[in-house]
Amino acid sequence: MSLKKVSTEEKGKAVIEFAVDAATFENAVNAVYNRKKANITLPGFRKGKAPKSLIEKMYGKGFLYEDAVNDLLPAAFEEAVSESKLEIVGSPSFEIVSIDDNGLVMSAAVELKPEIEIKDYKGISLTKRTVEVTDAEVDEEIERTRQRNSRNMDVNDRAAADGDIAVIDFEGFKDGVAFEGGKAEGHELKLGSGQFIPGFEEQIVGHSVGDEFEINVTFPAEYHAPELAGAPVVFKIKLNGLKEVILPELDDEFAKDVSDFDTLDEYKADVKATIEKRKTEQADRLTDDEIVDVLVSKVEGDIPECMYDTEVDDMVSQYDNRLKSQGLDLATYLKYTNSDISKLKTELRPDAIKRVKSRLALEKIAALEAIEASEQDVADEIKKIADAYKMEVSQVESLVSKEGIAKDVKVSKAATFVKDNAVFEEK
Repeated sequence: MSLKKVSTEEKGKAVIEFAVDAATFENAVNAVYNRKKANITLPGFRKGKAPKSLIEKMYGKGFLYEDAVNDLLPAAFEEAVSESKLEIVGSPSFEIVSIDDNGLVMSAAVELKPEIEIKDYKGISLTKRTVEVTDAEVDEEIERTRQRNSRNMDVNDRAAADGDIAVIDFEGFKDGVAFEGGKAEGHELKLGSGQFIPGFEEQIVGHSVGDEFEINVTFPAEYHAPELAGAPVVFKIKLNGLKEVILPELDDEFAKDVSDFDTLDEYKADVKATIEKRKTEQADRLTDDEIVDVLVSKVEGDIPECMYDTEVDDMVSQYDNRLKSQGLDLATYLKYTNSDISKLKTELRPDAIKRVKSRLALEKIAALEAIEASEQDVADEIKKIADAYKMEVSQVESLVSKEGIAKDVKVSKAATFVKDNAVFEEK
């Protein structure tokens, strides 16, 4: 297998012509014959025993060629691309130039990775974001932890109050007729949580266990069921039980129970540090997004549409994988959201364009600034991937291309370079 010639007559496109020698092609044809002969019957021969020469005479030599070409094509094309030193984007379009006893010659029409220009990427203006954590935020975080560590105690000596969990049977009626979905038994409802329509929970407050009563409410005008939207209704309620939510005391014992710290002050300091870290990461992501927007606006060059199409397809695949991890699949999701694959791709395309342009911009900056990825950089990145997916380093190395990892590292370093050379303005 060898590269014959490369034609680059049209800007951004090329035609690669490559050959498969006679011996290699004959071996591939023989392999196809051995796979197919078991299902071929010729007069005078048992099934699977017909000689190759007679099969070719009966059906024509081309009978075995198509599968042989398909078997050889991936490796032959990959080798030709490697020899050509071209960077291919999108899917190639293949044609057979010649196919006979002398071997196989094919051509592949391909689109090339574009040469883009980018200027003024040093000293770009970015927003300086300051991170601040208030005592109220710390208290809210700790309060959520208290709620998660609460316990419920049955209440029989008083009426229902905000914050209680009411165990109720209920049935809803519109114009005296029960409506669908408006009935439940033994439902646990935290009063004051706002889970039910406005006015429902408030009218349970003040009632005692065993009470049977009615409440009057009106569904919101934007309610999802049209027949109930904006409608006044009556709910018949029976209060079967009450539970009071008992929160743990905010003291050193609480800190020991919910953390690795011995005192409440140490725990609070850790909560504050955690919130600060989260906010800092959010601020960094916003800055990174800002850098991408600026760089995308500075990209100059003709970018083939196939690059955007490929990126959209990758995003759809990632989307599908995320849904599968949640027990869904893309087809079901699209059905229930009244969408289709075409609409989804249209929605994803703007982000795909931004991703392609920002990647090209950062690759160009890495080249202009002679940014490199050392062996240690690549090893560190592989270790990071292994840790993230709880895999052995050797497993990751067998699945990824070190060359691809090196390119990713250079892109990441280029982004850092742009950030380090930016001018930050407080806003």
